[in-house]
This record gives sequence, structure tokens and C-alpha cells, in this order.
Amino acid sequence: MGRFIVGIAGASGAPYTKRVLQGLLSGGHEVKCVISDAGRRVLEVEERILLTGNTETDKPDLLAWLQLPQHAEQLEMLHHKNVAASIASGSYPADGMVVVPCSGGTLAKIAHGVSSGLLERAADVCLKERRKLILVTRETPLSLIHLRNMTAVTEAGAIVLPGSPGFYHQPNSVQDLVDMIAGRILAHLGIDTTMSKEWTGPEPTLYAEQD
Repeated sequence: MGRFIVGIAGASGAPYTKRVLQGLLSGGHEVKCVISDAGRRVLEVEERILLTGNTETDKPDLLAWLQLPQHAEQLEMLHHKNVAASIASGSYPADGMVVVPCSGGTLAKIAHGVSSGLLERAADVCLKERRKLILVTRETPLSLIHLRNMTAVTEAGAIVLPGSPGFYHQPNSVQDLVDMIAGRILAHLGIDTTMSKEWTGPEPTLYAEQD
């Protein structure tokens, strides 16, 4: 099984976070999770989960939210100010990292190597060690600053994967839209998943000749 880092920043998109964590933990992978102060606030607003910043007491609450209390041994929560944590060093052999969601501010810090906390430092480590880094941006519309920062991180080796679902797979619910993005994230981390369906082309009846 793999070792993955999940960063949660202060942008809208907590449902994506939930499904990615569920996919990683239920798949048997080890997860190091770091949440910024703004990220905790977003979880509170969007998912009604109140985390205090105390990693020991927050862990069971996070697992309860994920409905995966049995996977406690696979999850380690790290405080965003703990820059001495394992994931702050290139010697920690992570298989990849995703920041989901990734705010414009966090994108900017990563793009310019400004490690003000553990989340940005872990992302910086992934870039310097040439490891997979996925940034799930969630801003709209985009300013020229956002676009230039996206270009910078892409040139540095990161993958910018916006939280923008498609509709060609005929979604029946909001959860279908969430799963499409979560599935793409997991696929880019190299994890097999059934969350998103493989596109095999439109139904032939859509192009049937009209009389």
C-alpha cells in the first residue's frame, strides 16, 4: 500500500476532500493529513464538522465524518505549524500529495516557494523531490495572478486539477459530480477507483438517423 499526504486549505470543496480521504483510507493506504486554519473553517461551514486544531482530539472527529473509524491506524493528523513533522523532509518517502481544496493563497505560496506552514512545506518537498503533487484549485473566475501561479507550479512539476466536474457522464446527483473529481484525483495518484467512470463514447442512439 502507498503513503500519501493530504493537505486541506481554505477554499470551497470539502465534499471532494471527504471522498478522496475515503478512497485512500478504504483502499488501505497510509495518509498524513494537514489542515490549515482556513481549511478547518471551510470544513465547519460546508460539512458542519468542528475541528479545534488539536490533532489528537480532531482525529476521531475526522474519522467519524468520513464514517471510517476502523481505519484509525492508517491516518495521522499533523498540525500545520509543525514544520518538524516527517513530511517536512525529503527523506520521508511519500508516494504523492494532494491539496484538496487548494485556495488561491496556498497556490501562490507553493508557486513561489513560500513555506509559511507544514502544508506548503510538504508541497515544496514534493516538488524538489520530483514527487507527484496535485493541486485541486477552486476559484472562479480566475485572475491573471491565479493563471500565472498555475503556470508556475505546472512548470515546477505539479498537476493543477480544478474542482470542475463535467456532465457528459449523465450525473444523477451532486454526489456523482463530486465522485467524478475525486475519482480523477485518485487516478492521478495511481490508485484504482470506481468513483469515476471510464468514458467509452456516447450512446449510439444519440446519433441515430432521424426520419
